[in-house]
Amino acid sequence: MMSDLLYSGKAKDLFLTDDENIIVARYKDQATMLNGARKETIKGKGVLNNQISSLIFRKLNAAGVATHFIEKISETEQLNKKVSIIPLEVVLRNVTAGSFSKRFGLEEGIELEEPIVEFYYKNDKLDDPFINDEHVKFLKLANDEDIAYIKAETRRINKLLSDWFHQIGLKLIDFKLEFGFDKDGKIILADEFSPDNCRLWDAQGHHMDKDVFRRGLGELTDVYEVVWEKLQELK
Repeated sequence: MMSDLLYSGKAKDLFLTDDENIIVARYKDQATMLNGARKETIKGKGVLNNQISSLIFRKLNAAGVATHFIEKISETEQLNKKVSIIPLEVVLRNVTAGSFSKRFGLEEGIELEEPIVEFYYKNDKLDDPFINDEHVKFLKLANDEDIAYIKAETRRINKLLSDWFHQIGLKLIDFKLEFGFDKDGKIILADEFSPDNCRLWDAQGHHMDKDVFRRGLGELTDVYEVVWEKLQELK
């Protein structure tokens, strides 16, 4: 069923299938930072990210969010609808942390009165620069209607995710999403959702995400395993 490699990324490889509208995503045992400048193989990471992302996407699908996820087919693989990715990283922030804190000289952990949605131009050569709506339109990445939809959908996803993580004692600090156009030209959620592309803190403020790797706070797979175990407690 699986054939040629379509794309090789930092965390996943994508393969074509016999159906031109369906691809296989294979998760890697790899962690990167600084746009791949630092790269390490971490045994078991691919399995955990596939499990976590598959569970989250199944729940999003059930909640009426249009996503590319079809089904998990092996420990490290899932079937996805093929999409044309919009080269935007869509970041939603609930609490100050990471680059947001550095940019504005703020300490981490400040609750935002309203979640903030940010756009970054998805381009490794340019180091994924921070851009605004006008830049998005200038670069012809999306029009006004697309931008409004992406922002609204990101906020809706945030409410769902924040509630689910709250149920299992974790706080969703921020996260990154990617969207794409499906075969009918509809914008749907794509990529993945795992501790690789979000920040999660427990009740004591401990990092339960990729910051463990970025900041040398412990073993990444130990933390991801805890997140996976907690997620299975969701109703």
